[in-house]
Amino acid sequence: MARAATGDGTGQTGSRRWPLLTAVAVDSLGTGLYLPLSLLYFLEVTDLDVAEIGVLVSVSTALTLPLPLVVGRLVDRLGPRLVVAGGQALQGLGFLLYLAVSGAGSLVTAMLVTTAGLRVYWSSIFTLIADQADTEGVDAKDHWFARTWMIREAGAGGGALLAGAVLVVDSARVYDGLILASAVAFLAAALVVVYAVPSTPHALPPAEGPSGYRALLRDRPYLALIGTCTLFALCSSFLSLSLPVYVVQGLSGPSWAPGPLLALNTLLLATCTAAVTRFVRRRCTRARAMAWAGGLWTLWCAASAAAVLLPSPALVPFLVAVVVCYTVAEMTYGSASNALAADAAPPGSRGTYLAAFQYSFAGANVVAPTLFGLLFSHNRLLPWLAVGLLAALGAALMLRLEHRLPQEDRTPRHETGIRKEAPESGHERTSSGQRPPSSGLPRGSQE
Repeated sequence: MARAATGDGTGQTGSRRWPLLTAVAVDSLGTGLYLPLSLLYFLEVTDLDVAEIGVLVSVSTALTLPLPLVVGRLVDRLGPRLVVAGGQALQGLGFLLYLAVSGAGSLVTAMLVTTAGLRVYWSSIFTLIADQADTEGVDAKDHWFARTWMIREAGAGGGALLAGAVLVVDSARVYDGLILASAVAFLAAALVVVYAVPSTPHALPPAEGPSGYRALLRDRPYLALIGTCTLFALCSSFLSLSLPVYVVQGLSGPSWAPGPLLALNTLLLATCTAAVTRFVRRRCTRARAMAWAGGLWTLWCAASAAAVLLPSPALVPFLVAVVVCYTVAEMTYGSASNALAADAAPPGSRGTYLAAFQYSFAGANVVAPTLFGLLFSHNRLLPWLAVGLLAALGAALMLRLEHRLPQEDRTPRHETGIRKEAPESGHERTSSGQRPPSSGLPRGSQE
C-alpha cells in the first residue's frame, strides 16, 4: 500500500506546518500570560488565603488526573484534531469562568474546567503532531517536535514577560484584562486547529484482538519506556524547581542570579532546539540520544554539587555553564523521546499510548517538589546525588531497552514522491500491538 507524499516540497511542507505551529504559539502565549498571575488573581478576587487556595488548586488538579485514560481512547476513535481543539476551547472557557470567581466554589469550578482542558490538550497534541509528521520524511517527527518545543518556549516566555510588565500596575482591571487575553488566546488557537490545520489519515483501532489500554498493558517494552522516561522527566522538571533555592540558600549566591539563568535556559530552548535535534539525529538513534541526555543530566548534577567548592567570583560564570549543560540535555531528550514514543505505538492505538506516555511527566511533576524539599532540608547536596543517580540509571535502562523497541529505519529515502507505509519504517506490529517474530533483530541488539 502506498500513498503520495505530501511533504516533499519545501513550500508544501511549510504550508502544512504553519497552522499547527501558529496554534501552539497562540496557546503558549495564553499559558505564559496566565502563569505569573494565577495565585495573585485568586488572592485579589476572593477572601481566601494562600494555603486555602493552594489546597483547592491541588484538589482540582488531582481530580483531572484520570482524564488522559479517556482522552487517549477518544483520540483513537475520532482522530486528534478536534480533541486538541476541544482541550483548547475548554481552557478558554475556564479562563472566562475565572472572571466570575468570588469564593471557593467558583474557584474550584473554574480550575476544574481549565485543568480538564489542559489534560485533554496534552493528551492529544502529541498524536496530532505525529500524524502531521507522518506526511513527511523519515526524521520528520524529531523536527516537528523540536519546532513545536521551540514555539512553546518562545510563546510561554513572551507571555510571561508581557504579564510581568503589565503586573507592575497593581489593578483589578489589569488582572481581568490578562485573564481575558488568555481566554481569547486559547479560543483563537482552537479555531486555528479546526479551520487551518490539515486533516490527515488516522489509523483506527483493529476490529479484532486487543487494542487501546489492553494492548498497552501487554506491551512491556512500552511500559518500560514510560517508566524510564519518568526518571528523565524528573530531571527535566528539576531546574526551575531547584535552581532559585539552591543558588540563594545552598550556595549563598546573589539573589538576582536565578532569573537570568532560567531566562538563558528558555532562550536556548526557543532558539537552538531544532539545530541540536538535527545534529544528534544524524549521529545516533533516538534511544541512544536519550541515553546521552541522561549522561548530560548526570554531569549537570555533579557540576551543581561541585559548585559549593567555588569562590564567589567564579560562581555565576560556572552556573552559566551548568545551565547550558542542562539545556543541551533537555534539547537532546525532548524531541527524541516524543518521536520514539509516537513511533513505538501501534498505529491504531497511538492516541492511547501517547496519552499514557504523558503520565511520565505527570508523575515527575508530582514527585519532584517533595523529593527536592525533603532531600534539601537534610543536606544541600542530597538532591543532586539522588537526581544524578536517577539520570544515570535512566541512561543505562535506555540502552538496554533499545533492542526491545521498534527498529528505526535510518536509510535515506529516494525522492520518488511515493512513500511506503509503516513496514518500511521498521515498526511492524501485529493487531495486538506486539512486533511479529519474523521482524528480525532491531538495530542495537547484542543477541
